[in-house]
Amino acid sequence: MKTLIGGAVAVLLGLIGIAVWFNAFLQILAGAIPPVLLLGGGLALYLGFDELKDSWKKDDGSDAPEGDKARIAELEKELEALKK
Repeated sequence: MKTLIGGAVAVLLGLIGIAVWFNAFLQILAGAIPPVLLLGGGLALYLGFDELKDSWKKDDGSDAPEGDKARIAELEKELEALKK
């Protein structure tokens, strides 16, 4: 119950603060949006590039261990034998 009352008081004070200092709020917002966009865009580029590198590795098959490659070849031969 204390948390609910504290949250309601914080919201009320926040609304009053934005109403009283609206121009300052807009200046802070205008100063904060470009760095947030820059950092968010950089993170999205990094994650997209990392995902692209992972898809390249999967296409090559070069990231599979040697034991797995031998097992894959064995299973492919077995599959071909079953198809006949």
